Amino acid sequence: MDEIKNLSSLYGDVEAYIELSEETHDASLDGEIEQSLHKLEEEVEKAKIQTLLSGKYDDFDAIMTLHSGAGGTEAQDWTEMLFRMYKMYCEKAGFKLRVLDILNGDEAGIKSITFEVEGTNAYGFLKAEKGVHRLVRISPFDANKRRHTSFASVEVMPKMEEKPNIEIKPEDLKIDTYRSSGAGGQNVNKTESAIRITHIPTGIVVSCQIERSQLQNRETAMQMLYSKLAEREEREEMEKLAQIRGDIKKIEWGSQIRSYVFCPYTLVKDHRTGYEDSNIQSVMDGNIQEFINEYLKKI
Repeated sequence: MDEIKNLSSLYGDVEAYIELSEETHDASLDGEIEQSLHKLEEEVEKAKIQTLLSGKYDDFDAIMTLHSGAGGTEAQDWTEMLFRMYKMYCEKAGFKLRVLDILNGDEAGIKSITFEVEGTNAYGFLKAEKGVHRLVRISPFDANKRRHTSFASVEVMPKMEEKPNIEIKPEDLKIDTYRSSGAGGQNVNKTESAIRITHIPTGIVVSCQIERSQLQNRETAMQMLYSKLAEREEREEMEKLAQIRGDIKKIEWGSQIRSYVFCPYTLVKDHRTGYEDSNIQSVMDGNIQEFINEYLKKI
């Protein structure tokens, strides 16, 4: 309702400026009219995107996991670059980001990282990032300055507590403890406070090492497990719907979704929507909202 009032007010401003300009023949009002129209167009576009966020979990917070693909240090560096991109996107979107688990690279970069994103419709927006992200560039780790292709996968889940329709039996869990390698003080690093939980029926594995106590890490890991099971349930539902509708396009959750080319030209292209941006530095600085919007319009 507030959005409708805001759009109505902006429309009224444009209408008033146009009427005043016609009555007074004052050309100086043209700038005000153009500015008001631009603002109205922006707000209409935002309202359109909000109407697309009607999925079961779209208004939930999100849990994201990035994994480096094959390629050693080059792929691990790419994973760290992606994490920086998402971190900057969250800052621009007004989302809060908190790292839950991280495995640093052997020489540089990140092997894997899990973090939660808190904010209005965080999952609704960030679900657009699920899939494999491909990098093409001259590797800074190659003395011969050859072009390399690297991959990293992105998982996105709605963050949730226990769900009535998702039952996790204690006998279905394998729980391991290990010494934390992350932040949290000297006590964390000296005790086996980190938790790894394997859900035996599905093979899903979650881990958390960022909290100060084993109990807190266990609670966070269980929350991640519920989230992964919910995402799995949603994926299966979407696949069934696609079969019922007879969709031509496949819902390929693990496929390559986007390419980031630094050399021989600069281009970021989303393979699902065809949307492109040649300003690759802007994209890497977190300006990915248009990619997300185009995805939401397609699904």
